[in-house]
Amino acid sequence: RRRRESTRRAGFHTRVMPNEGGSKPYRALKDVFPNLKKDGNGEGGSQGEEAPKDDVERFEAAFSKVAEENQDTLGSVDSATLSSQLTWTSSSYDRKLHRNLLKALAKHTTKESAEALLTELNDPASYNRLSSEFENEASVTLNAKRQKQLVSAAKYILAAAKDRNTEDGLTTEEAEKLYEKFGPNELPEKETSFFVLILEHFFAPMPCMIWVAVLVEAVLENWLDMGVLLCLQFLNGGVGLYEATKAADAVAELKASLKPSAQVKRDGAWKNVDAKYLVPGDLVALSLGAAVPADCSIKEGTVDIDQAALTGESLPVTMNAGECPKMGSTVVRGEVEATVEATGADTFFGKTAMLINNASGGLSNVQLVLLNIMVVLMVLCIALCGTAFFYLIFRMKEDIPDALSFAVVVLVASIPMAMELVTTSTMAIGSHTLAGMDAIVARLSAIEDMAGMNVLCSDKTGTLTLNKMVIQNECPTFVEGLDQRTVLFYAALAAKWWEPPKDALDTLVLNSADLSLCQPYRHVDYRPFDPTSKRTEAEIEKKDGSERFKVTKGAPNIIIELCAEKESIRDIVQTEVMAFAERGVRCLAVAKTEEDGQYRFQGILTFLDPPRPDTKYTLDKAKDFGIAVKMITGDHTVIGKETMRQLGQGTNLLSADALPELDSSGEVTDDVKELYSQTIIEADGFGQVYPEHKYFIVDTLRSRGYRVGMTGDGVNDAPALKRADVGIAVQGSTDAARAAADIVLTKPGLSVLVEAIIIARSIFQRIKNYIIYRVACTIQLLLFFFVGLLLFHPNTYCPAGDKCLMSPGIYTEDGWPSYFKLPVIALVIITVLNDGATIAIAYDNVKPGHNPEVWNLFWLYVLSTSLGLVALLSSLLLLHLGLSSHNPASLLHSLGIGKLAFRQIQAMIYLKVSISDFLTLFAARTKGPFFSVMPHWKLAVAGIFALTCSSLLSLSWPFAQTGKDGMSSIDPKILLFVWIYCLLFFFLQDAIKVILNHFVIAKMQTKAEAVFMLRSESSSSNLGVEAEDGNNLQQPLLASSN
Repeated sequence: RRRRESTRRAGFHTRVMPNEGGSKPYRALKDVFPNLKKDGNGEGGSQGEEAPKDDVERFEAAFSKVAEENQDTLGSVDSATLSSQLTWTSSSYDRKLHRNLLKALAKHTTKESAEALLTELNDPASYNRLSSEFENEASVTLNAKRQKQLVSAAKYILAAAKDRNTEDGLTTEEAEKLYEKFGPNELPEKETSFFVLILEHFFAPMPCMIWVAVLVEAVLENWLDMGVLLCLQFLNGGVGLYEATKAADAVAELKASLKPSAQVKRDGAWKNVDAKYLVPGDLVALSLGAAVPADCSIKEGTVDIDQAALTGESLPVTMNAGECPKMGSTVVRGEVEATVEATGADTFFGKTAMLINNASGGLSNVQLVLLNIMVVLMVLCIALCGTAFFYLIFRMKEDIPDALSFAVVVLVASIPMAMELVTTSTMAIGSHTLAGMDAIVARLSAIEDMAGMNVLCSDKTGTLTLNKMVIQNECPTFVEGLDQRTVLFYAALAAKWWEPPKDALDTLVLNSADLSLCQPYRHVDYRPFDPTSKRTEAEIEKKDGSERFKVTKGAPNIIIELCAEKESIRDIVQTEVMAFAERGVRCLAVAKTEEDGQYRFQGILTFLDPPRPDTKYTLDKAKDFGIAVKMITGDHTVIGKETMRQLGQGTNLLSADALPELDSSGEVTDDVKELYSQTIIEADGFGQVYPEHKYFIVDTLRSRGYRVGMTGDGVNDAPALKRADVGIAVQGSTDAARAAADIVLTKPGLSVLVEAIIIARSIFQRIKNYIIYRVACTIQLLLFFFVGLLLFHPNTYCPAGDKCLMSPGIYTEDGWPSYFKLPVIALVIITVLNDGATIAIAYDNVKPGHNPEVWNLFWLYVLSTSLGLVALLSSLLLLHLGLSSHNPASLLHSLGIGKLAFRQIQAMIYLKVSISDFLTLFAARTKGPFFSVMPHWKLAVAGIFALTCSSLLSLSWPFAQTGKDGMSSIDPKILLFVWIYCLLFFFLQDAIKVILNHFVIAKMQTKAEAVFMLRSESSSSNLGVEAEDGNNLQQPLLASSN
């Protein structure tokens, strides 16, 4: 029962029906065909016939009898094929539903009628009528799920209702009609339109803040300021849109280059067509090396099918007439004709897409971080702008336009306009680097996710292993003096060594044996592999006629029974085979006849799908970087354990029995996840799992706060690849895996993952450094204008009635303004120069973290606020010094700078803000002193350029000297003073940062590690990895924001 259930859940048809007694098939058929007679044994058939004992045979015999008696009703239906389809249906759905399908089939047996049935099932009104009829016959509720089952069954009935004996296949006209009905034979994919991408990049929360600033500037008719903001908006959105479409185009180009084709018979002629255009009922040729283009039913003959992409099983499966190779598998031996049964979404390949769609959606982790920061800054901005606006109107009696103008200055200062641009550019440069290493990044934010990845779940077959059987060194022999080389020689003689290998086992043997030893011999007779006998045999003669004997190779239990000494060695052979089986090693027995013509057992060749040469290095390095590795495979558990043993990894692999029973969606409640989470965390992996299990494992780990990476290559890996934080499709992956993955590898092996992890963590550091800098600068500017508005009133330094210097040589007796502000154009220039230059941080030199990176927003805000407050205090102090410079006792007067005009003070503050902003970046980019990691030359050049431009502008302000944009140039002495002043406070800023990092944050890190180590000591899990920056592996992704 378990084997039958496993087969059904895997999506493969089975011809085994529950043995529920002989009356069931008869009653089902009797309801359909009243003229069916019951024989003396209670079975379908004519009177006096002896009924077959097997339930399946009874059913088929009865159906065949009915088919003969009802030719007018059944038309040209091939009863044997159709009964096979109905037997499959009865094993997939309950018997009552099967009886209803038979009733429907009795009314719709011709091709046209079967098409009508499908139309009715898809039409709501007709379906409701059929539903009512069916419910009157049996107590079964035909809900939406049942409707889908009926529609799927009707499609199979439609394919079965075609004349399978035709040699001409479908006509072009028939194929076109069916194509309109069933659609393309492609994997269902969700595509985002270009218009939606534009909306995402230009109307997300951050761009909306810029649109608000643009609108306010338009209302105030500040066209220059509005134009600058618009340019920045389109630059920001344009770069993000370009990178997103470029990544999608790269994946689409890769998919197009691997587009499958099929050999199909249309209009009586064989032709090669794009597999996209196959329809149910098409006659296709399945030949050696060809991919199975759709779910097909073999007409006659035998083929070996490689189903590794579907099941994880390395060895091919032999399939005969009536069996159904699935889309996504490959023919490795033989050639047959087959009829397409299902295409597109109705295939096992396509049904997996439902899990992929379930896994889709949601913001990426870096988007969540940026959104969190944006919300914090937005709230702070609204609070300060609103307070300042009303303070100016009601307390200082300013005009509304002037108050609004000041609020716009604060608004522009508070918007980190280049944050998304810098983040996108940094990840885009990383994706270009990875592309040069044969890794295509389909989703930019996956790079940041990889930086925090702390669990790597990996498929086995084709990912960790070569997906190719290789002879092992262990070779038990049963003849004195025999070694592995001689056993391989005899095994090669049992194959056609002079021809290309025909199957996986011949390939295995002939690639390992010394074929030069075979040259003196020739075949007298040869018996190829037969699935029934499970062995090959050859009669060999030496070319000089001096020797003649037989050799055979095959399953050990079969070969041992051919040998004369079987009684004496049977137990030994079985013990050896079982010992190998417990390690997941497969065995091939070899025997040779002696002079008496009787077989003698020679030895046992062992073989296994070995790990890739670079796999062990990759997994070891992953563990060094704090990433736990779990194997999740559809192959047998013991094989998975042996593979993990060879790789030096943990061998605590559990079977799918340790996981809950799941439906095809893989969705479960949170309670179920919680119940099984500890089992999943402690296990080193799982064997004999299905796609829904892989999905469940990844989903459960994510629900516990882990950042999960998943590698795979097959259809069965696609749902988990999509659900994982980082889905990685390895080289040679199926379309389903590539479509679901975030990163697609285009060369064999996983070695690029090590470099990708280093690159990802470097990018994470760059993004984090930039965010620290940008938050610090925003805090400085917001609080500077807000505190300056409340506490520093220029008219108190030089009140009305005094002779106040407004510009060099220009005095006024009206006093200085009541509050301090900078022209909007000055703030925009600061933003454009500094944020534009900081794009070069994407190339900066950083030290990647040794352990998984996790955003700790609380300490990020603490560090940013500390840096911002130092810059704020220095700005407020300089403002006070400038406003009081007319006092002979002031510091500036004593330094010989003398009395400053108000518009010179504005220019001095402009220069100070520009310099301290960029110096804050150099303080934020390292954990230690600013000189501990030298900046990249591109960042250094960008910084020199921005600071030089700011200095030159302050020396010669090119805009108006009066009016709202008025600002006067400063002397070189003032420039030098401001530079020295900013550098002194930069050293103070950097010292405070070092103290925070090494004494406060490091202390919290040690405390967090101690808590985590207590958890790991009570668990055998491999997840006991120390975390950095207080970010243990079980910390939620945005723990500080929860």
